[in-house]
Amino acid sequence: MAKKINEQQLLQLVEAAIFASDKPLSVNDLQSTVLESFELTRKRLQQALSQLQQDYLGRGIQLIETASGFRFQTRADLSEYLALLWPERSPRYSRAVLETLALIAYRQPITRGEIEEVRGVTVSSQIMRTLLERGWVKVVG
Repeated sequence: MAKKINEQQLLQLVEAAIFASDKPLSVNDLQSTVLESFELTRKRLQQALSQLQQDYLGRGIQLIETASGFRFQTRADLSEYLALLWPERSPRYSRAVLETLALIAYRQPITRGEIEEVRGVTVSSQIMRTLLERGWVKVVG
């Protein structure tokens, strides 16, 4: 027998489920998991989701609907401030990239064949692409 759920409990349960989930939750996901044991129409659940979206207007987080379901996310206009919480880490470069860069810096101008001769292995296109994209080297011939 399906249990009854009042509006306040429904809002709390839906909000908590979306918050706790590691992926967006669709209406079907909600109905087949946390709301499975309750007497609830699809329309009533959609109204609850709309109510939650309204409740979060003007706050730092918002309830949005994506292609795969509903999720909480921070407001886009706050992103420049929130980015300070996660300082950008400098990328790590492989030993091969660093060796190649050192050879170019030390022996410039140098050809790809000369780099391969000194290193004893072929220089991959990815290494050269990385150095070119960073603006650390340029092709002159």
